[in-house]
Amino acid sequence: MTMKRLTIIIATLLAMLMRGKAQESNRIITLDEAITLARVQSVNAAVALNELKTAYWEYRTFKANLLPEVNFGAVVPSYNKKYNSYQQEDGSYTFVRSNYMNINGELSINQNIWFTGGVISLNTSLDFLRQMDNGKGNRFMTVPVALTLNQPILGVNNIKWDRRIEPVRYAEAKAAFLSATEEVTMTTINYFFNLLLAKENVNIAAQNLDNATKLYDIAKVKREMGQISENDLLQLELNKLNARSTLTENESALKSNMFKLQSFLALEDDAMLEPVVPDALPNMVLDYSNVLDKALTNNKFAQNIRRRQLEADYEVAKAKGNMRQISLFAQVGYTGTDSDLGQAYNRLKDNQIVEIGFQIPIVDWGKRRGKVKVAQSNREVTESRLRQETMNFNQNLFILVEQFNNQLAQLQIADKADEIAEKRYKTNIETFMIGKISTLDLNDSQVTKDEARQRLITQMFYYWYYYYQLRSLTLWDFAENTTINADFERIVKQ
Repeated sequence: MTMKRLTIIIATLLAMLMRGKAQESNRIITLDEAITLARVQSVNAAVALNELKTAYWEYRTFKANLLPEVNFGAVVPSYNKKYNSYQQEDGSYTFVRSNYMNINGELSINQNIWFTGGVISLNTSLDFLRQMDNGKGNRFMTVPVALTLNQPILGVNNIKWDRRIEPVRYAEAKAAFLSATEEVTMTTINYFFNLLLAKENVNIAAQNLDNATKLYDIAKVKREMGQISENDLLQLELNKLNARSTLTENESALKSNMFKLQSFLALEDDAMLEPVVPDALPNMVLDYSNVLDKALTNNKFAQNIRRRQLEADYEVAKAKGNMRQISLFAQVGYTGTDSDLGQAYNRLKDNQIVEIGFQIPIVDWGKRRGKVKVAQSNREVTESRLRQETMNFNQNLFILVEQFNNQLAQLQIADKADEIAEKRYKTNIETFMIGKISTLDLNDSQVTKDEARQRLITQMFYYWYYYYQLRSLTLWDFAENTTINADFERIVKQ
């Protein structure tokens, strides 16, 4: 007896230990936790972050283009020993031999003028020339200061258009990042509820198998007593086999959906995920006009519409500007030259250059005018598309708001139906045991119970999916009644 008790105690301890290890290998995960992990670890989140970084540095490059730029250029040295053609006084040419070394350097500060499209530069330079033959010595040429202006008179002002388009492009990129973050959440919800539904299907199948086994055992006894027909007994045996087959299929589907969620969340451990049914729902009714106003203010679609309109206008302006071109080049400053470096800076003379160049087509067979017409036609096409896209966006948003507002009622109905179907099934089991209903009625109540539970999970999924889809389109947190924003400077530099 002592050995038997000891064996029982050891077996019990081993069972408890194995159960504890099984529980440790399971990881309970909530919807909020899955969303948080997805926003940090998923591949989709990484792609959205990299796209934001690209847009950020493109915008930084544009802003840097508006600031002064300091450049230094030099040739140290340039050595030439060769023959060059030379025109003599009588107009004939001959070749003379040159042998010299040249060194030069220039420091300039350039500034784009955004409101005119020109470039103004402040330059200083030094040239040194050493003639290597006949001891002719050194020569210096200095430009202590020179102010240069390159200004297109006619033509498109690219910098001015960039100032209008690039901020909109970056605002679109920021809104796209926030929307992508919400879309990551929507994908997470999809994977999470697929796993949750798969888990519920396994629980349902396991319970159905347990019930089918008990009913079949009872039916065998009742058949021996002549209380049920052979057909009912065979039907219950078939139910038991079908329940076992369904459980196997659902267990396979559970593993598949669990792998998908683990892969999406970039979870490296082998723990079995235990999804928890969300118990808190954002209970609210949304007003379409309010949702539309927030979407048109915050969504990347609004910025996309504005950017594409500006780009179409820019193409028309560029085509018109290319019809004729007039440019101004002007330079004022001082220069000096001498064999002594100091004297080259002391003996300065004024230095001015003014050039006006133009290019006007005389006969181009309507080529440039045709490009203007093409740009204008493309702008009209773009405007028509933007109007249609705006109408579609507003219509889809209206439908989504209606679906969300109705979904809470659908969820409440599904919850009540699940409760009633569960009670009905339990009642039918008891009624079947006393022989008051047939196996067909029992099977019908079981199917209804299973479908009601699945419908409840599905309706819960749609509620959360619609909610985060609205967040994605409006970039507005309706639960907290605040805009969805982020510290973009910190995000791109982390």
